[in-house]
Amino acid sequence: METAEPERPPAARTAALFAAVLLVSACGLAYELAAGALASYVLGDSVTQFSLVIGLYLSAMGVGAYLSRWLDRGLARAFVEVELGVALLGGWSVPVLFLAFGRVAHFRPLLWAAVLLVGTLVGLEIPLFLRLLRRRLAFKELVARVLSLDYLGALVASILFPLLFVPRLGLVRTSLVLGAVNALVALWSTWLLADELRAPGRLRARALLVLAVLGGGVAAADRLTSLSEEALFTDPIVFARQTPYQRIVVTAGRGSFQLFLDGNLQFSSSDEYRYHEALVHPAMAAAASRREVLVLGGGDGLAVREILLHPDVAHVTLVDLDPEMTALAVGLPMVRELNRGSLLDARVRVVNDDAMAWLAGLPAARRFDVVFADFPDPNNFALGKLYTTRFYRLVRAHLAPGGAFAVQATSPLLARRSFWCIAATLEAAGFAVRPYHTAVPSFGEWGFMLARTEPFALPGTLQPGLRSLTAAQLPGLFSFGPDLARVPAEVNRLDNQVLVHTYEEEWRRVE
Repeated sequence: METAEPERPPAARTAALFAAVLLVSACGLAYELAAGALASYVLGDSVTQFSLVIGLYLSAMGVGAYLSRWLDRGLARAFVEVELGVALLGGWSVPVLFLAFGRVAHFRPLLWAAVLLVGTLVGLEIPLFLRLLRRRLAFKELVARVLSLDYLGALVASILFPLLFVPRLGLVRTSLVLGAVNALVALWSTWLLADELRAPGRLRARALLVLAVLGGGVAAADRLTSLSEEALFTDPIVFARQTPYQRIVVTAGRGSFQLFLDGNLQFSSSDEYRYHEALVHPAMAAAASRREVLVLGGGDGLAVREILLHPDVAHVTLVDLDPEMTALAVGLPMVRELNRGSLLDARVRVVNDDAMAWLAGLPAARRFDVVFADFPDPNNFALGKLYTTRFYRLVRAHLAPGGAFAVQATSPLLARRSFWCIAATLEAAGFAVRPYHTAVPSFGEWGFMLARTEPFALPGTLQPGLRSLTAAQLPGLFSFGPDLARVPAEVNRLDNQVLVHTYEEEWRRVE
């Protein structure tokens, strides 16, 4: 006996229902990404936090899928109500958590609870949708279409979230907009599933109310972000901007100002000279020539300021990924004054590109007398690749004979294994290395690496007139007490990024 074909809805309605699946799936993954990004931003330890959020979220989705087995009646209404719940809780999760950080004593349990709750609701969506359509489509066709659109929605979210939503809207507004999309899907579903709903008017009214609440949040997103960040920073915020690569915040108070990238302090105007003098001048003194200089990172222009104190410098090339950062160095008066307009100097060329990709694309004959790697600490894999043997070999290939290479290398006191990991990695890349350190009050004891392609003696002279360094101090910079002395450390390679894990482990203990 032949099995009867399921009753098929009109083609237009079928297409609309599957479009709803695509939107639901994209929003579901985007909530996960938003929660992970928030956890990384406010808690640090980006790899650990992102991994924990993803793991908890996926587990919660499994719980939601399992719980769907107890929903037997009113599946259409349940689907719409779940969508409204995801819209409201998911949309407001990031703003509420952002506001809570710094104001709530036990933030982590609140974060995990929000991740579990939103993940459970998202996990209910696809099982309910499959059951709603099981009488309308053949089983194999239904499963194939729904699951393929589910995965496609995840792909759409993974592309649009970092490339469009967060750079253009910011994390808080992105979360609220995603919630609004879920609410619109719920509202739309009251017509698509009208033949299975009783009194859909009430559901539509609730959907409109949820949309209004989320819309109000979208309108107030800038204020919500400002209120949230006020709890993260000691001093008032005078500049804040979300770029495709990072969140830039400048605070000012008590006679100084500070630059933060993704919540991490990059410098304080009160003592940044101690860091930048230590980074720049030993390498400039150790190099056989200083005519051609390359700065990788350092988009604030402060290292370039120190380089330009040397009259024999003919050209400086600065390569920084984020054009908003180099624009800030020129366009924000307080930063431009601090760097003395270094990026406007005729000898300076600014390139906005990924440092590794830019180096890899250089002609083999292009060489530099001095190279500086002034990157943020390796707290994620995107930064960790700039501390690998692969990256250092690229630098070595473009270092002129007698050239010097200086690297900022985190704290040898607070992140001791990370510091010596960088030394071991430079050595594995073929450099002779002389580690050194200095005190920077805003950071504590801070470390650097001075490297050349052949063994070398310590520099004996320095540019005169520096604020923190003299030639007599140089031997002390290269001397390490027992608590800073070398410890065994692995080499950081592109395919293992051990430095990122070591760095997070060490700084987590400090925090």
